[in-house]
Amino acid sequence: MRFRTAQVTGSEAHGMLTSYFAERAAGFPPTQGEYRPTFPEDAAFTPPVGVFLIVDAAVEPSGTGGTDEPNEPADTQEAEVAAIGCGGIRRIAPDPATGRTRYEVKHLWLTDAARGRGAGRALLVELERRAREFGAEELVLDTNASLTAAGGLYRSSGFVEIEPYNDNPNATTWFAKRLSG
Repeated sequence: MRFRTAQVTGSEAHGMLTSYFAERAAGFPPTQGEYRPTFPEDAAFTPPVGVFLIVDAAVEPSGTGGTDEPNEPADTQEAEVAAIGCGGIRRIAPDPATGRTRYEVKHLWLTDAARGRGAGRALLVELERRAREFGAEELVLDTNASLTAAGGLYRSSGFVEIEPYNDNPNATTWFAKRLSG
């Protein structure tokens, strides 16, 4: 698995975000109304104020009986590399109570075939590493309670629930992880 930076408005990132937003809209709890996607802008995801990553992994080549699922083949010459997910971080306003420099995790998403194989955790760790390099003292994110696997990932990665820090109409749960200070 490898991570590469991408322009968030580039065709590959835009395609992944389109898939992510379509999936969220289809599974959004009806009691919460309609899912409202917002495509991000490059300026918020350009170092050092942010970064957007594409996750690549080896997949079985099509037509070989494989399933196009991510794997760790012994001989990478026999495998193709494909994008299996994306995610980013962006700097937001400092915490009003503490003044900590905050970065927000955004659009962490994996293809169906990549889920449950550790790619989400690896991406979250890489985003945290980069946030630290940019000077983050705290990571925050918002999610929806219907995304139970995501909530479990965040909790097991050291995030704790906090009061809302934004007015995202799609979110029901907000998390933070202190990185320093």
